[in-house]
Amino acid sequence: MSPGPTRPPLTERSLVGLQPPSDGPKQVVFAGELRLDQALQLLERAGHEWPQGTQAGSPAWMQSLVDGLCNLSSRDPLTGLVNRRQFEATLDREMDRVARSGESAMLLLIDIDHFKRINDTYGHAAGDQVIRAVGHALQESVRPMDTVARIGGEEFASVLPNCGPAFGQTVTERVRQSIERLAIPVGPGLQVQVTVSIGAAFAPQWVRSSRLLWLERADQQLYRAKSAGRNCVCLEPAPVSEVSQEERGLLFGPTVLQPDLDNDFLPKP
Repeated sequence: MSPGPTRPPLTERSLVGLQPPSDGPKQVVFAGELRLDQALQLLERAGHEWPQGTQAGSPAWMQSLVDGLCNLSSRDPLTGLVNRRQFEATLDREMDRVARSGESAMLLLIDIDHFKRINDTYGHAAGDQVIRAVGHALQESVRPMDTVARIGGEEFASVLPNCGPAFGQTVTERVRQSIERLAIPVGPGLQVQVTVSIGAAFAPQWVRSSRLLWLERADQQLYRAKSAGRNCVCLEPAPVSEVSQEERGLLFGPTVLQPDLDNDFLPKP
């Protein structure tokens, strides 16, 4: 009788090294066919905090690993803001909410003016400092419920739920001024100031639109702001589309037949 299959011997490929604190003992996790060494290195460099009291390889430990990787994949490494991938998912959810509820939402596209001059004059390290400072100021100038993202080199975006046309100009001007007031240190005794151009567009209420169309409309307003001399905001005119309570009921509520006494198909009282 031939012997049954046996587990292959433990090798460096089937053993995953985990080093939580740099001065602590190295823990080894057997993960079968899973090769987690690169994932663990990424999390270690990002300063991921593992839940205390959990054993490496346990369900709670694996959940923390998955959560950490999801967080890394959704964040911009330079600013810590949401990245483009996660922001696009946020836009999809917001468009669906606006279409169902009829509530307003505003999308901002924000571009640092003449950013190339910063890199050319002070170097790319200074450019990184400017991007970090602008990202932080943007996050501080909006509400906690709003999402701010870095979606390109010097381009940022923000989506503001429940922000209608009546507040659009005030909000965008507050964002613009918060950047204009910054004094950003880029070297010993050296500070720079930057400005931004902002384009804004509102999500169509009660309409099933698309993320791409919303971004395109905001980008058109950003182009207008740059063409107007930069350091300004341009808002898309909000369409006038009032929906009455009765119309909302027809769109989303159950249909209720009213008795018609002259209709032979309905029972007489």
